[in-house]
Amino acid sequence: MTQQTQQTQQTHGNDVAVRGEGAAVEGSGAAARKPRVNFAQAAPKAFKALIGFDAAAREGLDPALVELVQIRSSQLNKCAYCLHMHTSDARKAGESAERLHMVAVWEEAAHFFTAKERAALALTEAVTLVARGGVPDEVYERAARHFEEAELARLLALIFTINTWNRIAISTGKVPGTDER
Repeated sequence: MTQQTQQTQQTHGNDVAVRGEGAAVEGSGAAARKPRVNFAQAAPKAFKALIGFDAAAREGLDPALVELVQIRSSQLNKCAYCLHMHTSDARKAGESAERLHMVAVWEEAAHFFTAKERAALALTEAVTLVARGGVPDEVYERAARHFEEAELARLLALIFTINTWNRIAISTGKVPGTDER
């Protein structure tokens, strides 16, 4: 297993919920919720396949860009678990608090992000919200101007994986701040 794959596994899989059956989690809206399936344990082949896909998607992409994409998708999907995880990862990697605060409003705060980052964020929004009208040609073409074909394909794969991770975390009731690594 590569170091990147191990990091991905640590980021998304070895983080078991730390609440007991029927335990209330203060301030989370999850009061008296019963524990849900541990996806990694219950579907290990699917989980490992997703880890591999995630690692392949990240390969060669700027780590700061990876976190920005994951943060924006998690915001749009309202996945507090992944949002907490990826903002924490970004801070640990040296991302400024100022830029992290601006991700949600990146279009209005364009000067905080490079043209390439803005193109990636626009593509992230279009793919994450694909049911609202697909991926507009102008959004795709903007990204294609900033990313060569193989890099663009990996960016798309990254967007696919974070959307999948968001859905796993939300569906299985992951609690923000409990990611044990």
